[in-house]
Parts: sequence; structure tokens; C-alpha cells
Amino acid sequence: MTTRRESDHSTTLAADVLAGKRAAVARAITLVESKRADHRAQAQELLRELLPHTGKSMRIGISGVPGVGKSTFIDQLGTNLTASGHRVAVLAVDPSSSRTGGSILGDKTRMQRLAVDENAFVRPSPSAGTLGGVAKATRETMLVMEAAGYDVVLVETVGVGQSEYVVSGMVDTFLFLTLARTGDSLQGMKRGILELADVIAVNKADEHHEDEASRAARELSGALRLLRGEDEHWQAPVVTCSGLHDINLDNVWKHVRRHRAWLDAHGGLERKRREQLVEWTRAMVRDRLLARLDVPGVRATVKHAEAAVLSGKLTPDEAATCILDALG
Repeated sequence: MTTRRESDHSTTLAADVLAGKRAAVARAITLVESKRADHRAQAQELLRELLPHTGKSMRIGISGVPGVGKSTFIDQLGTNLTASGHRVAVLAVDPSSSRTGGSILGDKTRMQRLAVDENAFVRPSPSAGTLGGVAKATRETMLVMEAAGYDVVLVETVGVGQSEYVVSGMVDTFLFLTLARTGDSLQGMKRGILELADVIAVNKADEHHEDEASRAARELSGALRLLRGEDEHWQAPVVTCSGLHDINLDNVWKHVRRHRAWLDAHGGLERKRREQLVEWTRAMVRDRLLARLDVPGVRATVKHAEAAVLSGKLTPDEAATCILDALG
């Protein structure tokens, strides 16, 4: 339960966030990322006040193969967007940072122009935590950014693997960057990523590699038709671009906007966001149940049950029942 003083503090902070004050936005994000119980209560109070002012931004996930040039692409795209009057927030989902230690300044040094752009806000992912914890913080940070008036939110997946699926579950449009120069343009590309992508861009298509990038784009378009079929409601476009040389980024953005318009026209945006809220709720339940496994009394039961499975005294089903019984 929040005290009167904490409630007043949340109200003041909310007012400053709604006014777009950068220092207040930074404090609000730090609050929603905190794991302290008192901070969590304050954060939820803050989010309740901000929630009516959220939901109006374009939420775009950006992922890509290693070395594809995501940071350069985002830096240039974001700079183009702020120049045209948008306010851009860049958030990162990096589940690997808990192993590498992360770098609070890493994202800002990779996006040098956006980092100093007064109409942009670059926020790295928390430097430690599970994928679920990082994703939760990113979702809540997204709400803070929207309330502060950022109308484009770019969510970058820094890690690889499951993070793409998590990011696709919190954005409206999923943009996948790939390269032509990987031997086979489809090599190493997971089928699941192709199923997630709403727009695909073959990056680094500069003057020396324009032909092979165009060829890779045609191959990917054919692969998508085979995978999704011709009757797919939304046919993901495959385009070529160069983030480094600012080539065709306007075309990439055009297709992102076209996908958003398609969602609006078919009632898909509201439905998609409501379904994401339900999945967010389920994810939080899973995370909290897992957190309860680390409570001292339960932890001993977990270790005992796991040891019994290893020794063959209990089946996995019996061990799971013991652990759930310990959770009450």
C-alpha cells in the first residue's frame, strides 16, 4: 500500500513526465525498473496516473542477424524521424546483459546522433535480469515514453533467440533487418523470424552491393510466399536499404506506416494490443510464481525434489506436485 507522501510524489512525477521533462522521464524509468518492493508500489501508482495518456504512439520492434547494422540503421532512421517532427524513443531488450554485465552507455555510443537529439530518448535495457524481467521493464518504460509525448517507440532486440518473440509481443509492427552477403541469404534465418516479420529490409545495400541485395530481397519474397501462402492478409514487403548511407530508409518507413494503416483499417491494432495485455498478464504470473521458488522454505523443497528426480525416487510429475504444494 502506498502512503500519502508516496502518492503525492507519484502525482508530481506524473505531472512532470506528462510535461515532457527529461529528468522526470529518466527518474520514472528508474522507478519502474527497480525491484524494491516500495519502489514497485510507487511505480504502479505512477503508471495508473500515466495510463490514460498512453497508447497513441507507433510501437515498432527492430531485430536482425548479427552484424546487420541495427544501431546504425536506428540512429539514421530515428534522426530522419525527428527531423520530420516526430519524437522518438529507443528502448533495448537485452537478456544477455546479465551475463556480460551490460553497458549503460553502450546504446548511446552506438547511436551518437540520437543520444544528443533533444527530440529523442535512448534507453538501454536493465543491466541485469531475466528475459521476463527485462521485458516487463521495457513494457512499462514504453508507457512512460508514450505519456511523455514520444510518438514513435523503437524497441531493439540486442540479444538473439527468444527476445524476438518477446519484442513482437509488445509492438505493433515487427521490422526484421537482414544482409545479402551471408553466402546464402536465407542461411541461418529462422523460420519463426520470417513468420513474425511484418516488414523485412535487406540492409547495407550501398552502391557496391545493390545488385546482390536486390537478389536477396527477391529470394526472401519468394520464401515468404511459400511460407505464408498467397492468401495471407498482410504480405510482408521485402525492401533494400542502407542505414549507413541513408538509402531507401524513407521507403522502409513508408511500409511500416502502411502496415500500421492496414492494422487500423482492419481493427487489428486494438485487438493486437488487447491480446498483448493478456499475454503480459500471463507472463507476469509466470515470473512471480518462479520468483516464489526462491523463497527460503520453498527453495529447500525444490532442491529436495530435484535430488529425488536425479536419484530416481520421484518422477518429474511427482516432483512438480511437491513443489507446487509447497507454494500453497
